[in-house]
Amino acid sequence: MTAPSGLTAPVHLTRRLTALLPEAALAVTSPPGAAVLRLWLVADTLAHQPLAPETINALMEEPPYWSFCWASGQVLAGWILDNPQAVAGRTVVDVGAGSGVVALAAAQAGARRVVACDIDADARAAVQANAALNGLTIATCAALEDCLHEAEVITAADILYDRDNLGLLDVFRNGARAPAVLLADSRIHDLDPPGYEKLCAVESCTWPDLGEAHEYNQVRLFHCPAG
Repeated sequence: MTAPSGLTAPVHLTRRLTALLPEAALAVTSPPGAAVLRLWLVADTLAHQPLAPETINALMEEPPYWSFCWASGQVLAGWILDNPQAVAGRTVVDVGAGSGVVALAAAQAGARRVVACDIDADARAAVQANAALNGLTIATCAALEDCLHEAEVITAADILYDRDNLGLLDVFRNGARAPAVLLADSRIHDLDPPGYEKLCAVESCTWPDLGEAHEYNQVRLFHCPAG
């Protein structure tokens, strides 16, 4: 999907992307797992052909996470849209927001306030651009300690690619409001965190498709109740 008439891709984000991938561009895209939402993502010209090894290497070395809609994010966003009662009327803090797809889904589902937390300034800018694209209001935050106290629901997807982040699962449960947690992951196949219940497993893929190994397309969704 190309940008609708009158829409121009955010200049700063386009510059940041093309500095890494000169052949890339941003386009308005509805990811398959959350088709009611629109995002500025890498143009689908990259999705119609296998990425060259050097392109994949560049992405892995300095990944513009915000320019892709990752598999776990799509699954969690889709689940929230199908189960709006999980967030409606509550303050949601989305951790490792990336493109903001989960935060957008929470806002669309009726959350009272949504805060997208990401250490990457480009990701925070992407969240704001994508919120504007969907007519939604989302706050952003750079540091979890600055917004965790607000959370009645914490959402997190695709954060466990770095196992050092496993400690966050306990941090989430111990928030000031003892928030509920919704976690989606496709990287740790034997994940069974204490206090978390597995809700479902769904097959999905990153969009545009990076051609990742099939094992990374198996997304597991977990819930930790409030209290």
